[in-house]
Amino acid sequence: MAALFCLNLLITIHSLQIWQWAALFLGAATIGLAKTGIPGIGIFAVALFATVVPARESTGLILPLLIVGDCVAVSSYFRHAVWSHLWRLFPWAVTGILLGFFAMGQLNSYDVGKLIGVILVIMVVMHIWRRYYMKSDEVPQGIWFAAGMGLLAGFTTMVANAAGPIMVLYLLAMALPKMEFMGTAAIYAFILNWFKVPLSHHLGLITPHSLGLDLALAPMIIIGALGGRKLLPVINQNYFEWLALGLTVLAAFKLLVF
Repeated sequence: MAALFCLNLLITIHSLQIWQWAALFLGAATIGLAKTGIPGIGIFAVALFATVVPARESTGLILPLLIVGDCVAVSSYFRHAVWSHLWRLFPWAVTGILLGFFAMGQLNSYDVGKLIGVILVIMVVMHIWRRYYMKSDEVPQGIWFAAGMGLLAGFTTMVANAAGPIMVLYLLAMALPKMEFMGTAAIYAFILNWFKVPLSHHLGLITPHSLGLDLALAPMIIIGALGGRKLLPVINQNYFEWLALGLTVLAAFKLLVF
């Protein structure tokens, strides 16, 4: 088994071009940064992976990388999590994941690519609206809001690993301080991403081939995650977010048009 895994890794390494490796390494580092430094920009990584790997398979490729980043984030912020918010979201998020699982079972890579493209555009619009136009007192906080956001987050994380902006919107609506925000988001992602593993394996999205590529990319996740908090003080977050959003829109355009 170990020899087969190594063989898959070698085949994967030699099958990708330099620009593809650059895109995947950048995407992996962005996942790590999103986990510990700038929540919501993970959609940029989703876009990058979906332009290098067939869209449907990219969802299974990203999932183990997300879990690596989750481990770093949980170790950093676990004690700050607000569990009351998590218990409100979990039942609805699990339901959304199961809906996404059944949808993925009916879609081919072309369909998933179009769906991911649409989701990315919606997430970018939601991110801009949240960042520049939303006021905390304008967002409803009743149980129906938790139910709707949980279902949407669960569905989008299953089909595209793109629930980050939805969670950002929900947790900001809860008016959580920064550390509690990061801790709650870390625990939420960690638990639900593990829940998705057997479902993704059942769909054939996690394979020895994909895990070999994950092994090669995992160090970039850790570098991005560990560097996120140190980089934030010296990065102009506004410019960084606009760059990430602009590149994400370009990737979404490619998925929708070509």
